[in-house]
Amino acid sequence: MKIQRAAAAAELDVRAFCDQNSQVFDQLAQQVNINRDHFVRTSEPGHRFAVQHFWLMLQERGHLYSSKHEGWYSVSDEAFYPSSAVQWALDRSTGRKFMASTETGKEVEWSSETNYHFRLSAFRERLLEFYKANPKFIVPESRMREVVQAVSDGLPDLSVSRPVERLTWGIPVPDDETQTIYVWLDALVNYLTKSNYPFQIPGEEDAAGWPADVQVIGKDIVRFHCVYWPAFLLALDIPPPRQVLTHAHWTLGRQKMAKSTGNVVNPFFALERFGVDVMRYYLAHDGGIRDDADYENAYITDRYRKGLYGGLGNLASRVTRGKSWNVRRAVQSATSGDLQPAQGSIAETHRMELMQLPDVVARKFESLDSGAALRAIMDVVYSTNAYMQDSAPWAVAKESAVTHKLDSIIFLCAESLRICGILLQPYMPSKMESLLDMLGVEKGRRTFADAILGSDDTYGAPLPGVSVGKGLEGVLFPPLATEF
Repeated sequence: MKIQRAAAAAELDVRAFCDQNSQVFDQLAQQVNINRDHFVRTSEPGHRFAVQHFWLMLQERGHLYSSKHEGWYSVSDEAFYPSSAVQWALDRSTGRKFMASTETGKEVEWSSETNYHFRLSAFRERLLEFYKANPKFIVPESRMREVVQAVSDGLPDLSVSRPVERLTWGIPVPDDETQTIYVWLDALVNYLTKSNYPFQIPGEEDAAGWPADVQVIGKDIVRFHCVYWPAFLLALDIPPPRQVLTHAHWTLGRQKMAKSTGNVVNPFFALERFGVDVMRYYLAHDGGIRDDADYENAYITDRYRKGLYGGLGNLASRVTRGKSWNVRRAVQSATSGDLQPAQGSIAETHRMELMQLPDVVARKFESLDSGAALRAIMDVVYSTNAYMQDSAPWAVAKESAVTHKLDSIIFLCAESLRICGILLQPYMPSKMESLLDMLGVEKGRRTFADAILGSDDTYGAPLPGVSVGKGLEGVLFPPLATEF
C-alpha cells in the first residue's frame, strides 16, 4: 500500500514507479562494488509463482482462514498494530495530532476489513522451541532476548491479505480475486525464489542455497524476519535461515533519517567526494550492530586522516619507498632462516599480535561483527607504525655491518602490511589490490589462509608494471583536497 500511494503521489504507474526506484538501488550496489548472484524484483513472474505456491501450501495444511479484521494499520510499516501498541503523537512542525505506533513512531489508521489470516498463535511453542535449540539465531543477543520475550507473551493471528479495492499492487490470492497477498508474506518468500523454490530436489535443498547461512536486516524489521518468517517456514516444514544479523540504524545529527524531513544523505554524493573504498571503510568501522551510529562528514575525514592517510597509507609509503632498505632482501632472508627475528619486547609483542590477528578476525567474523574485526586489524596497523617509529630503521641503516638487524625490522613491518592488506580486502578491495600489488604479493596468495606470519617467501618487489611512485604520485591514500 505504501508503494501504491507513493506512486499515486508521483503521478506514475506503480510498475513504472518501482522500476525507477529499483534502478537506483541496482546502480548503487554496482557502484559500491557489492557482488550478488541475483537482484530480486518481487514483480518477476518466477517470484509470483513461488508466492502463490507458498500460499496454496499454507492453505492446504490448514494454516489460513478468512475472518473480519479490525485494527490500526501503518502504511509506512505495512503492519497492523493492536490498540496497546499505538498512542497519540504530535507533528511539531504543523501541530497536527495523530495516532502512531509506539514501536516505530509511524502514523497508523483504523482499518476494518475481511481478509485471510495466518494461524500465528498456533506457532508460539514451536517458535520458542526453535529459539531454544538455536540460541544464536538472532544477532545481537539483546534482540534475541527481546524476540523470545515477545513470543512468550503470546502471538495474535496475522492478517496476510488485503481487499483488492484497497490494494491493487501485489500478487493476487489464488482462487480469490477479491484479495491481494500481504506485502510481507510476498516479500519474505523472495528469499526462497532464487533457491529454486518450489522446484528443489528433496534432500538436496542446500544445493540451491537454502537455508541461508545469514540474513542481514535492519532492527526495524526484526518482527517480520525473526517471528513471522520462521513461523511461515516451520508451517511448511522448510528450515528457517541459520542466523539473522540485525543491525542498528544510521542517524544524522543524532536524529533519525527521514525523507519527509529532508534529514537524509545522498550516497552517490558521498561516494563521489570520498571514494568507494573510503566509504566502505567508514561505514564498516563506525556502523552499529547494537546501537545507532551518527553519520557526519567530519567523522569520515577524521577516520580517513587517522586510519587511512596517517595509518595504513603512511605505513605503506614508509615500508615500500624506503631508500635505505630492500624489502625483497628482508623477506628472502627471513623466510630462508638466515635471519634472526627482530629483538626487543616491542618486537616480540608485535610479532605475537600478528600471529594472533587472523584468529581474532575469524572470531569476529563468526560472531557477525565485521566492525570489530576491522578495528582489530587497524589496531595492528597503528601498532606497526609505532613499532617502526620506535625501531627507527632509517637510523639502523646508517650503522655499518648491521644488515640483519635492519632486515629483521623491515620484514616484520612488511609482514604487517601484507597480512593486514589481505584481511582488509573485504572492506577496501580496490585499495588493497593496489597495496598488495605494490608489495608484490602474487594474486593467488591473497586468501585468508595466506594471512600467516612468514607464510609467503615470494613477495617484496612490486608486481610487473606496478610502481610505488614518489611524492603524491602513487600514494595509497593521498591527503584530502578538503575536509569540509
